[in-house]
Amino acid sequence: MINLSTNDFYARATGQLAKLRESAEKLQGQIATGERIERSSDDPVGAAQLRSLDRQKRLAGVDQRNADLVASDLQLADDALGEMANLVIRARELAVSAANGTASEQDRLIIAVELESLRESLLTVANSRDTAGHALFGGTTTGMAFEKVGNVVSYSGTQTSSEVEISPDVNVSRGIVGQNIVQFSHAGSATDLFAVIENLVAQIRADPAAAAAGARDATEAFGAALEKVTVAQTDVGAKLGLIGVVGEQRQSTLNSIAERENQVGGVDLATAVSNLQSLMTVLEASQASFVRLSSLTLFNRLR
Repeated sequence: MINLSTNDFYARATGQLAKLRESAEKLQGQIATGERIERSSDDPVGAAQLRSLDRQKRLAGVDQRNADLVASDLQLADDALGEMANLVIRARELAVSAANGTASEQDRLIIAVELESLRESLLTVANSRDTAGHALFGGTTTGMAFEKVGNVVSYSGTQTSSEVEISPDVNVSRGIVGQNIVQFSHAGSATDLFAVIENLVAQIRADPAAAAAGARDATEAFGAALEKVTVAQTDVGAKLGLIGVVGEQRQSTLNSIAERENQVGGVDLATAVSNLQSLMTVLEASQASFVRLSSLTLFNRLR
């Protein structure tokens, strides 16, 4: 005896067709996205590995943003130090001219005027701002790195600069402490670039005819000042180089992560396309069979 009803036939047939369509749609989705795992239930172990890899990528992204920020500030520092070096070189040239025995009193007074202007330019450069609008050479201070009271310029920043993590166990300071740039030792005494300029200007204005000796001393001091600026430029260059090396390592790591992600959750397109073609063939055949069987009069009699 046949115990098959039309409803049973339709239920089983439509259920099988639905599963085939679902499998086909899943394959189509994998081919479109290139991802094999859509939900954790597809592959719990693989899904856990992908989550771990994704966390590594996000952490690398944070490090990259930090590195970009530090690099931008260091590049600003490098540009400012370049301007500062040019100003120190010009100050030294003026000191050499003032030390020349053939220079007239009027020549030296003109030199004093340019030195005063140059000092203001140096102060402006020394108070340059970073990408956050804070003092570039002020350490961790948010205000001015250098302040001028009367003719005296003094450092008002901190003794240390903030550090930023650009990769695990690698921190880079965002700038150079300004005091370390302008202060140096000359003739056995501590002095700074602004004081050397101010002293030379004062000597010229007090007695232009007798300022040659002071100008010769200032020439040597400016040479020492230029060395300090050069050391700072070297420091900044080394930090930028480190950021570049760490960046290359980070990119290599990200490439490895991408490769691992593809191994764990990626789709073999050739295999997926072949499976989809086979599945579509089965689906089309099943649909055709369903149409033929559902049209037989037997099913009308089995109601």
